[in-house]
Amino acid sequence: MLFCAPIAKGAYFDNIPFSLTSVDLSDINSNFQISPSSKTVKVGIGNQTFSSYTHNKTSIYGTGEFEVYNNNTYIDTYDSNNVINISMAGKIFVLSDRDNNVIAKVSGPVRFKADFGFLGIKDLKRAGRDAVYRGEINLVCAKEGAFYIINNLEVEDYLKGVVPNEMPVSFGLEALKAQAVAARNYVLSPRVKANPNYDVVDSVASQVYFGANTEKSLSNQAIDETRGIVALYNWDLILALYSSSAGGYTENYENAFSDPITKAFPAKPKPYLKAKPDYDEYGILNTDETAEKFYKSRPKSFDEKTSYFRWEREWTHDELQKEIQDHIAAQSAAGFVKPVVNKGEVIGNITGINVLKRGFSGKIMNLEIQTDSANYVVSKELVIRRLFTVKGKALPSANFVLEEEKDENGNLQKLKIYGGGFGHGVGLSQYGAGYMGTHLNKSFEQILEHYYTDITLGTEPIILSSAPHQKTKTQTFFTKNGKGTLVVDNKYGVEYIDTTINGVFEAIKLNKNTRFNRIDFSPYLQKGVNQVTFTYPKNTGGIRLYIEIAGKNEFSD
Repeated sequence: MLFCAPIAKGAYFDNIPFSLTSVDLSDINSNFQISPSSKTVKVGIGNQTFSSYTHNKTSIYGTGEFEVYNNNTYIDTYDSNNVINISMAGKIFVLSDRDNNVIAKVSGPVRFKADFGFLGIKDLKRAGRDAVYRGEINLVCAKEGAFYIINNLEVEDYLKGVVPNEMPVSFGLEALKAQAVAARNYVLSPRVKANPNYDVVDSVASQVYFGANTEKSLSNQAIDETRGIVALYNWDLILALYSSSAGGYTENYENAFSDPITKAFPAKPKPYLKAKPDYDEYGILNTDETAEKFYKSRPKSFDEKTSYFRWEREWTHDELQKEIQDHIAAQSAAGFVKPVVNKGEVIGNITGINVLKRGFSGKIMNLEIQTDSANYVVSKELVIRRLFTVKGKALPSANFVLEEEKDENGNLQKLKIYGGGFGHGVGLSQYGAGYMGTHLNKSFEQILEHYYTDITLGTEPIILSSAPHQKTKTQTFFTKNGKGTLVVDNKYGVEYIDTTINGVFEAIKLNKNTRFNRIDFSPYLQKGVNQVTFTYPKNTGGIRLYIEIAGKNEFSD
């Protein structure tokens, strides 16, 4: 239930900037063991209500022995009976023990590290439990008297605190796997950082991340059994949008979102985020008649288990007038109400509501609010949802049809709407994924294929070249059947690539006369976790590659 636009990726090889890089893991030796390491992510930790990401005091403890550092300078080691209280004097961190004896005054960043157990933040709750975290906790000065709390941890561990908080574990293993891939795509996609000091936050503004105390064994299994796997389209990580329920029919990206930079609506299309009905027999719902037939009924659907599959809302004229008047100026400020309505401006008496344009799912893209002084065109699903409120609460979705009740003089008396779904309805439907996995016995690959058009599942694409930071790359990933395809963009005609696959060296021959090589990698892989180190053999040029786990039209159990 998120949206974040990735920043533009760079060009191809090292002499031209390129943003897709991989992490180097430990050297592989004869006593080969697969390293658990993955990329790291920095998560900004908010206050109890997520209303602020700066703090003026906190208390950190460990569930086991933990160490404290001033940046990289060791301060001391403490056991689980200790708690370190932190406040600030100007831009200086003041550390004291549980008896308020001052331990140190340092400039920071202050780092807390636990090799055994977790780190906790006293008096902070997440999902009703004490907030405890894997990895490190870093405190970074934000301004005089205030600091950021940052959880720095590996991506795969981060996901363990995300997936069960974004999707109920009752949805089943395959749906959780699909959610894990979508969440991994989100955090690995290049983006404008939430803050210069951290990558994402722990609330719905990024992905809901509640830490180690909210982990569940089944969601951890889902993450482990999709380890290192992302969804790709044309060598890029897709923007893996998801929402609670699409109401039986997902929508094209551009019909729900504006361009993240220019704010133009509709946005530029994304070919993998296409409208998709649960069943093809539904047809296109872009007219009032077809949308009414769909949303005033309960057709068979993958989303039918949610209470938001179908819903109704209604207003008297006076209620509607008040709600729209109260919210239209704020929504107009976002740029999607024409003509513009300024704060305090009265829009006039509402006489009718007219839908101007619908998407393929029947989602309203543009509608007109008719008043006795002017007609206002409102665009974009989230703006519409926030404008047509009930007691200040936004609509579940913009997939709805209108039913007006007027008196004998044509005056609007009542408005009732019939709707379906919860959220933007683009990409994966979480309730739909749960139904597909538990009722239709679909694999996570098949679930993802349904919601994201023409994608490939595989490892994150990497660049190899003669540059020191691109000479050697290591990837760790899971394959349930031991199958995979090495996909290589061999633009510069490289003849072979050195690999160490699960501790065994192989020189993989490439076809230098073919731009895109597809090589069966299955003979070298094992069921479960695999680790592959690639080494570029030349002093010029470069290649890019990934390991495909499931390709277009190849999704199966």
